[in-house]
Amino acid sequence: MGEIIFILGGARSGKSSFAIELACPTTYGRAKKEKNILFAATAKPSDSEMKIRIEKHKKSRPKNFRTVEIKKELSEIFKENFNTAIIDCLTIFVSGRLVNGKSEQKIVAEIKKFLEEIKNKNKKILIVSNEVGGGIVPKNKLARDFRDVLGNANRTVSKFADKVYLMAAGIPILIKGGVK
Repeated sequence: MGEIIFILGGARSGKSSFAIELACPTTYGRAKKEKNILFAATAKPSDSEMKIRIEKHKKSRPKNFRTVEIKKELSEIFKENFNTAIIDCLTIFVSGRLVNGKSEQKIVAEIKKFLEEIKNKNKKILIVSNEVGGGIVPKNKLARDFRDVLGNANRTVSKFADKVYLMAAGIPILIKGGVK
C-alpha cells in the first residue's frame, strides 16, 4: 500500500529541504544511500531568473536522486522506476494547468485520480505545496481563481495523505498522522 506525505508551507519555509530529508534521511550527518529516489519537478523555465532558480534547486538535491519533469499529468511518474518520489511542487503544477485553461473540477479530479493510484502501489510519495490561504484576497480574478483552486487541491491531497506537515520558518509541524 502506498504512502502519501504532504508538506505545506509558505514561500521559503523549508518545504523542499524537508521533503529531501524525509526521502533520504541522515544518520550522524551523512545521507543514507537510499536508492531509487525520483524527484518530479513541475517548474518550467519561463524566464532567465526562473532558469537560475531551477538550476540552484537542482544543485541542492542529493546526487542519487533522478529528476524527471512533469510535462502534463502527475501520473507520468508511474512510467519511471522508483521506490520514493518527491513532487515539487503542486503549486506550480496547478498554476500551469489553470493557465492552460483547465477547470478547477478537472484539475482536482486529476489530482484525486493520481492519489488513488498511489494508494494501490507500493510507493512513497512526498508532495510539496504552498499554503496560500493565509494572505489577503488577491486583487485580480486569475490570482483569486488560483488561490481557490490550489486551496481545493491542497484539501484534496490532505484527505488522502497519511501524514501532513506544515512548515513554519524551517520547522516542520506534524498536523496529521503519526510521529515523524
